[in-house]
Amino acid sequence: MPVIAPTHYSFRSFDRQWIIPDARLINRPNPELWDSYSAKQLFLTALERVSPRSGPSITFTGLIPDLDHYHGRGGRAHPLWRDASAKVPNIPPQLLGALAEVYGHAVSAEDLMAYLAAVMAHPAFTARFQEDLVQPGLRVPLTADPALFSEAAALGREVIWLHSYGERFADLTAGRPKVPPRMAENARPFVPEGGGIPGAPEPLPDTMEYDATKNRLHVGKGFVDNVSPEMWNYEVSGKQVVWHWFSYRRLDRTRPQIGDKRPPSPLDKIQPDHWLAEYTSDLINLLNVLGRLIALEPRQADLMKLILTAELIKVDHLKTALGVGSN
Repeated sequence: MPVIAPTHYSFRSFDRQWIIPDARLINRPNPELWDSYSAKQLFLTALERVSPRSGPSITFTGLIPDLDHYHGRGGRAHPLWRDASAKVPNIPPQLLGALAEVYGHAVSAEDLMAYLAAVMAHPAFTARFQEDLVQPGLRVPLTADPALFSEAAALGREVIWLHSYGERFADLTAGRPKVPPRMAENARPFVPEGGGIPGAPEPLPDTMEYDATKNRLHVGKGFVDNVSPEMWNYEVSGKQVVWHWFSYRRLDRTRPQIGDKRPPSPLDKIQPDHWLAEYTSDLINLLNVLGRLIALEPRQADLMKLILTAELIKVDHLKTALGVGSN
């Protein structure tokens, strides 16, 4: 029987891990997601039955997402494309046509996805609409201003490029190479001399601590410098991204069992016996992505304010275009 090679997948927002793509091993695999997957696919993930509390209200990934990808407690994945060849968008063509009429130019599925990223994938959106989000289900303000839509779509492409670690919406002319994003050289996190996180024969580290006085992130006996408090505290609806990233790679990965839930599988105990060099690379990549996203947040917040004070497309207009009743 042939060996099925492991593949990268998105376990949680900004946390990429490995999986064996065999339906006999995966809990509740979604054939539609796997069948429509390709190097052009993009997934938006968000909560469905509850509302986000903080951080970005949506996140993106270019890899197959876990069912609980958004923050580990429920959610839903929305693919950009319905097919692996990326020719059939997962957005009603009537909606794209209606937007094209408003803006006076063609609107692609990628444009609309990028607009959502610019407007919704930042903490200011979640904070601004906290009262409205009491009722689960995300709603987005759609600008009627062609210039604001274009500005948001351009900004959102950078957001998605960051969320996907440079693998989606890469564009060299726009400064988005198809490589893991990096902050400016004087601002980017780095492992200084003497700070390397030791591998074998040292066991996996079990502690991660942050020293705000030195902007230093300690991982076991090693550390990373130039880590801002904002990077350390970055969260997706209550889930502190950097800490939880480490919690799945530390020595003791056990978690308290809640109620009568089924106990963890013994397979959970299978892990490397030492810190891997790729873990350090992945951590540096994560910190750079978070740092650049944090730097974009003021632009996203300002753009959202402009959109909310300008004319918006009315819901009834969209319902008419989609052939949906107004009631």
